[in-house]
Amino acid sequence: MEIPAVTERTRMRLSDPDANLVCTDRDIYESCLALDDAEVLDLGCGRAEHARAIADAHHRARVVAMEVDTVQHEINCGSQRPANLRFAFGGAQAIPADDSTFDVVLMFKSLHHVPGHLLDRALAEVARVLRPGGIAYVCEPIFAGPLNDIMRIFHDEQQVRRNAFEALERAVDSGTFTLIEERFFAVPTRFRDFAEFEQRVLRATHTRHDLQPWQMEAVRDRFAACMTPAGAQFVAPQRLDLLRKPA
Repeated sequence: MEIPAVTERTRMRLSDPDANLVCTDRDIYESCLALDDAEVLDLGCGRAEHARAIADAHHRARVVAMEVDTVQHEINCGSQRPANLRFAFGGAQAIPADDSTFDVVLMFKSLHHVPGHLLDRALAEVARVLRPGGIAYVCEPIFAGPLNDIMRIFHDEQQVRRNAFEALERAVDSGTFTLIEERFFAVPTRFRDFAEFEQRVLRATHTRHDLQPWQMEAVRDRFAACMTPAGAQFVAPQRLDLLRKPA
């Protein structure tokens, strides 16, 4: 697998139906970020899988994994962690950090969870805590694909994802950030069975899902249609906006 080289772009796109690269998030961020010796903020870290991986792979990096969901934050704080990783509580719209603290701010599929009226403030906060020349790495899910078709039965995120994209456009148009590049790729995702899907998705602590009986039946049926002897396997399309804070 060859990851395309970083190239300058000036026009932002919500999606690219012709994209065919399948890889992991780690393949992408390791190919375009300088993480050794970096001060890194993983904003909206969830279970902090990416923050842990970065801290493990880059021992001189100093990583802060920040989460606004109190339940998940408490779980994170009670877990084992590398010595160069610490957890913090907070949301993108009010980051509890000083100006010009971080070299890299990561947002893995978390920007669209910020309330719409706070999106511009959140991106201004990201710029505030970045050092001049620092990088904002914003990866968002694209509203397409079989897994998305299951999710939209009970949790249709088309509008909130568009809102997040438009906020990024405004941040670039206003000069808050310079667009370095957009990349489109798909991440392999696997569930052993419906029980794992229910645990990881339907019972996620950051979003409460109250499904009606007809919705649960439709989700089960559509998920069952994707099952194979190896489980339900999907590729989830993503968009990366790589942004730089002007120096």
